[in-house]
Amino acid sequence: MENYHVSPTADGWELKKSGAERASKRAATKAELVGHLSEFFDGKTASVKIHKADGTIEEERTYPRAADPKRTKG
Repeated sequence: MENYHVSPTADGWELKKSGAERASKRAATKAELVGHLSEFFDGKTASVKIHKADGTIEEERTYPRAADPKRTKG
């Protein structure tokens, strides 16, 4: 499973694969970028850590949802 991060930058927000130098996708707002994640990961299996503006992790999502290794709520 590939790992990605949604993180703040000086120009907005970016989606970047762990270990990559370039962003896979960029947007002006976090909401805009997160709104396109389902489309971007269509047909792929990946884990995405969504960060807050201060850099701490707010949420983690797995695409597709069926690939989530956790079977519990939360």
